[in-house]
Amino acid sequence: MARENIPTSRVRRTATVATLAASEAVKQFGTRAANTTRGAQASEDAMARRQLETAKQIVAALGTMKGAAMKLGQVMSFLDVGLVAEEHREEFQRELAKLRDAAPTVSFKQMRRVIEDDLGERISEVFQTFDEEPIAAASIGQVYRATLREDGREVAVKVQYPGVAAAVRADMQNMDMIMRLLKRMTPGMDSKAIAAEIKERIGEELDYELEAQNQRSLARIFKDHPFIVVPDVITDLSRERVLVTEFVRGVGFEEIKGYPQSQRDRIGEIVFRFFLGCLYRHRQFSGDPHPGNFLLQDDGRVAFLDFGLFKRMEREPVELELACQRAVVEGDAATLHRLLAESGFLPEPERVDPGHLMEFISDAIWWYTTADEVVELTPEIATQVMIESSDPRSSHFREMRHQDMRPEHLFGRRMEMLTLAVLSQLRAKNNWHRIAREWMYGDAPVTALGREEAEFYGRSGVGAAS
Repeated sequence: MARENIPTSRVRRTATVATLAASEAVKQFGTRAANTTRGAQASEDAMARRQLETAKQIVAALGTMKGAAMKLGQVMSFLDVGLVAEEHREEFQRELAKLRDAAPTVSFKQMRRVIEDDLGERISEVFQTFDEEPIAAASIGQVYRATLREDGREVAVKVQYPGVAAAVRADMQNMDMIMRLLKRMTPGMDSKAIAAEIKERIGEELDYELEAQNQRSLARIFKDHPFIVVPDVITDLSRERVLVTEFVRGVGFEEIKGYPQSQRDRIGEIVFRFFLGCLYRHRQFSGDPHPGNFLLQDDGRVAFLDFGLFKRMEREPVELELACQRAVVEGDAATLHRLLAESGFLPEPERVDPGHLMEFISDAIWWYTTADEVVELTPEIATQVMIESSDPRSSHFREMRHQDMRPEHLFGRRMEMLTLAVLSQLRAKNNWHRIAREWMYGDAPVTALGREEAEFYGRSGVGAAS
């Protein structure tokens, strides 16, 4: 196969974004000028439409890029964010799915060179067998199946595309321009700090040695867990551009979606416990709850894959999030306002009404905080939560546009939203609130899986971060 070029020049890669930024500046100016002749409500509506159009064009611009920006297509291909009318939604989803799968076409000869350069040995000297057809493709690499010459173990070999690191870094240089567009939607946002956090996380994803460290950390935590599996890393064969791990088999997401309700509910609870539980119990988590990143094994356990986009947090910001969740559960608007003002989420706290703030936060996390009942999560629920959290069509947009997102919390919120998206695609049912109370309040579990997990943590002693 011929290689598809991966453009790495910042000049070339900046052109689309710079043109977009310039055109949006003109359009925004035109909207503001026209607003001088409109009433207040009409002005707000016009600006909201203009900002929504900005969001759509950012989606389109990022979708034409390679490297890090292509992750947007991966995410949105299964998250219906309501950007288009119902009659066009399927077509929109198909286009986004193309972005998800739009990886560079690279010959195995080129990939072999990466493997042998990084390992310092010929493939035949390290592997007994090596299937040259990739079993999976990601935004920055491909995965192959092989067996080790040393002991015959079956392994997955993740290999980075040649040249993709430079392409991603070029994308990251353009992040500041993209953030300036986003700042028009949320004027109070500290766009420089947010851009720096994104650059750091995406930059780390290029280093497979760091990913190996992340995976080993979670593999230790979940060793012998009753329903969660994190494959072991073959440490002595993992390098900056090559990652070798235990090979796992299992049923993929598309097949799981057709399972009976009870099985989907069980898998949904496992996904919820893994992603949110990692954050609130262990203060470290995978930031990429993509449907392609877990497999249902024959024994009923779920294997989780891909730990490149990973975040570790200090105790204080995690405790802040839990305190805010408890304030929402208890309907304590004054405490919620104080917590977010003191932590910098409200640059001008006097401009934010505590009641409006409570409604805004509650609308984003109600499904596991205030809904103490069985809730079936659906794509419509995920869409509405997305809109209420960050879209100009939100009922809170006028009041909450001066809030800020602190960078240390950015990937946690992304993980939470994508977890909801996965659960909604499964249409999983549960009392999510009662599960979340285990880490919010230290409550005893009320589900069978919760009791199994509590017993596991009682034996292993790693139920909470040290």
